[in-house]
Amino acid sequence: MDSAHRHALLEQGLLRAAEQLGDVTQPVMEAFYLRFPDARAAFDRLALGRRANLEGEMVAQVLYCLATWFEQPGEVEMVLMGSVPHHAQTLEVRPEWYDGLIAAGCAVLGGQADGEERAVWDELEAELRAVVRDSMG
Repeated sequence: MDSAHRHALLEQGLLRAAEQLGDVTQPVMEAFYLRFPDARAAFDRLALGRRANLEGEMVAQVLYCLATWFEQPGEVEMVLMGSVPHHAQTLEVRPEWYDGLIAAGCAVLGGQADGEERAVWDELEAELRAVVRDSMG
């Protein structure tokens, strides 16, 4: 399957999620916090009382990575390869939280996918999570 076809299937899933869920921030973060409940307190501390804004920015970043990966993987790699170690070193944001947020985003946004579209979501999740793991050397 070529990248244009994978991207079209991904867009189909993103559009369906937007129609069904509206703002996806809350469901993605709920899925994330189920796996990483301690992250909520860390984000409260880091966001200085504006955790909802921080959560929105984080989910927007995940959406960007998902939507861009098949057409510009190098750009997404640069974002993650710089962001993951920087946040780990300066803000104590654990790399597994990046991994978990990508997993939560894929679970929520691609949750209704099947067939070829499911394969695209699975490939996308695996590749992005591998970039996060590689970012820590």
